[in-house]
Amino acid sequence: MSVVRFGIVGLGGMGRNHAHYLLAGEVKGAVLSAVSDTSPASHEWAKQSLPESVRFFESYAAMLQSGVIDAVIVATPHYFHPDLAVQALHHQLHVIVEKPAGVYTQQVRQMNEVAATSGKVFGMMFNQRTNPVFQKVRDLIQSGELGKIKRFNWIITDWYRSQAYYNSGSWRATWAQEGGGILMNQATHNIDLLLWTLGMQPSRVRAFCHFGKHRAIEVEDDVTAYMECENGATGVFITTTGDAPGTNRYEISGERGKVVVEDNKITFWRLRMPEPEFNATNTSMWAQPEYWKIEIPVSGGAGPQHVGITQNFTDAVLNGTPLLAPGHEGIHGLTLVNAMYMSTWTDNWVDVPFDENQFLTLLNRRRHPRGE
Repeated sequence: MSVVRFGIVGLGGMGRNHAHYLLAGEVKGAVLSAVSDTSPASHEWAKQSLPESVRFFESYAAMLQSGVIDAVIVATPHYFHPDLAVQALHHQLHVIVEKPAGVYTQQVRQMNEVAATSGKVFGMMFNQRTNPVFQKVRDLIQSGELGKIKRFNWIITDWYRSQAYYNSGSWRATWAQEGGGILMNQATHNIDLLLWTLGMQPSRVRAFCHFGKHRAIEVEDDVTAYMECENGATGVFITTTGDAPGTNRYEISGERGKVVVEDNKITFWRLRMPEPEFNATNTSMWAQPEYWKIEIPVSGGAGPQHVGITQNFTDAVLNGTPLLAPGHEGIHGLTLVNAMYMSTWTDNWVDVPFDENQFLTLLNRRRHPRGE
């Protein structure tokens, strides 16, 4: 295979974005060969916007069976992600799934099991992993430069969304169609980056999700969550779509100092001596560890984002390049999101892993409030 022929299922905003950059030739070794959507409006858009070389299929099954594609980009509403991915894998096609991996871990776990035995490349569209800033933060942590993690805090309140945004589509901000609010849609990026940079999953969560606090919606638009990890580290995650202006500050404290990410810059307060070592040897009552404030140089702006993930995926198919965002990792952030919901709904702590059947029961009560 010298080129990967892509098919896109779902021609909403993200599906069309993927189509544009593939048609523009921004991904080397990739071509757009087909698209699929059941919406008449999407069919009309495809006729007006896509060349004749790109086939349109009203039936997703027909696209999978057409023989004109090698890989599928799943860009539909959230609930459909796992099932559509599984169908493609069963047709021996490579798959990349838009975020989130799904709405509840049970369906995503089943998707991962199919992918693991398929022999096909399976990726997630975690485009913010291409940002050089977060790649450097991950390196500082995973290399041990920051030492054992003690505390992490992320206040990410610059996901502002007005009522007009929510009114733009009947599916938005609903349990039945979107499957959640800011945690499921916007801040899922930050939760993925949190877990990816730290390299660990919280083992216990106590969350306070506020539903329709700032907007006339049924899902969460304001969240504060406290987390505990097996190694003793603790964390706080705060997010909302209702603050203006918002804040985006990610702070990680380790035994060798503190890293702060803000304004797409990294500042590292590096201790001359690890804090536990200083504490064990110090004899002065008011002494504090010596540190240096270092501005970590990072270039490349926000990174190649969606194009970068698709390029990496294409290279994995053609050359076996390791994936920056393997598909099976999509369940990690979703697990934390589900735990936050469950903690709020039960007004209690939630241990991770949790009872997935109980979570689905609680979710379905909100998806089908009248029992239909």
